[in-house]
Amino acid sequence: MSPRQVLDTPGTLPSLPRRIAAHTAATAARALAHLPPKYIKAVLRTARIGARPASYATALLAREHITAVSVLCSGRYCLQRSLATVLLCRLGGTWPTWCTGVRIAPFAAHAWVEAEGRPVGEPEDTAGYRPMLTVPPRS
Repeated sequence: MSPRQVLDTPGTLPSLPRRIAAHTAATAARALAHLPPKYIKAVLRTARIGARPASYATALLAREHITAVSVLCSGRYCLQRSLATVLLCRLGGTWPTWCTGVRIAPFAAHAWVEAEGRPVGEPEDTAGYRPMLTVPPRS
């Protein structure tokens, strides 16, 4: 399925307000992705204040909307995609867990989003990554 075919419900594209929100989140994520990790974590910890935990379905829908509106996020830019996903969730009043991690053999770094204790929409297994930074919903 092409990224532009992501659906809210069968037969419909994301609504215009939702596409605008997704573009806004993707743009903010692009800027945020250029910051050092400690600043990214600080911004996300501030952004999550007042949000309730995101359900898996909510986080997956946010990820799908992000990949529908952003070519970069639908490709190999996992950091920008994960940041945009949590920011879009936050615009809706929820917060999933944002994660970054590394694996050793073969070496790779990855960023992803989790909700209800499982990775959201990830094509690969994230269990092989050792989490380095996480920003879960605020308790």
